Amino acid sequence: MRNYTQLTKEQRYQISALLKTGQSQTQIAKVIGVDKSTISRELKRNKGRRGYRPKQADAKAQACKYKSKVHISREQWEQVDQWLRLDWSPQQIHDQMQILHEWSISHEWIYQHVLQDKQMGGKLYQHLRCQKKRHKRYGKYEFRGRIPDRVGIEQRPEVVDERSRLGDWEADTVFGCRKHQAIVTVTERKSRFTLMQKVTRKTSQEVGDALIELLQPYPVLTLTVDNGKEFMEHQRVAQALQADVYFAHPNSAWERGTNENTNGLIRQYFPKESDFSNITNQEIEFAINRLNHRPRKCLNFESPSTVMLKYLCCT
Repeated sequence: MRNYTQLTKEQRYQISALLKTGQSQTQIAKVIGVDKSTISRELKRNKGRRGYRPKQADAKAQACKYKSKVHISREQWEQVDQWLRLDWSPQQIHDQMQILHEWSISHEWIYQHVLQDKQMGGKLYQHLRCQKKRHKRYGKYEFRGRIPDRVGIEQRPEVVDERSRLGDWEADTVFGCRKHQAIVTVTERKSRFTLMQKVTRKTSQEVGDALIELLQPYPVLTLTVDNGKEFMEHQRVAQALQADVYFAHPNSAWERGTNENTNGLIRQYFPKESDFSNITNQEIEFAINRLNHRPRKCLNFESPSTVMLKYLCCT
């Protein structure tokens, strides 16, 4: 007796291509390595007036697979929905379940749940994070390298790379559609604790003032920024915070990877196409709280706020 194996998406597209060349079911089965009865069942289930359509066939199979697997109670799905509405990712929800409960739901099931909710008119999908699109910034570095007394990241102490202490921060600015106003963002490397403040203009004075105001209540040993002219007052910032400021290399966002990744998460709340002039302090505070109270796998499932609070209480 042969075991029936679920076809993959790639195999379904192979079936479609081979059908168009006039191959028989037996020949198709031999090419993709399955029993001919598998091909027969697949075509019987999914061949309509427009012929065999692999995309629709795979979607139908995944829906059936999802329904057959899910044996989660309504109360458990309600708990998942609560976490989703707090902007937790499916992976974070899965990890948290494994810690708190004897039951768990895979992140793929949660994505399927969100998709099904969207198809039924639900809004859970709005809480999923958007991937940040990256573009090369040609011709935008006319001011790079002209920052007075700039200290490069190559002179930064190696201990910063280890994330073994609190107080090493990374900073940047993010923009909306008009690029007149911006949000200054800072992220602490070890705890991933994030702070934000809107500036009406991206001048070095306003950005410098924002950095000082944001970071003065917290331990600051180093601050790593990019080469934008908005950071030209780095010496004033360093003096006010009693910290060392270092500059990443041009076109090297990965040297500020913690903050760069955080900026991608921030885009869920403040997309590029939004008008930053309409953003309120309450909205910024809301986003800060959401980011800092999520459990992080890299923090052994503690939140950035918990890690920072532990440090502040012990000092």
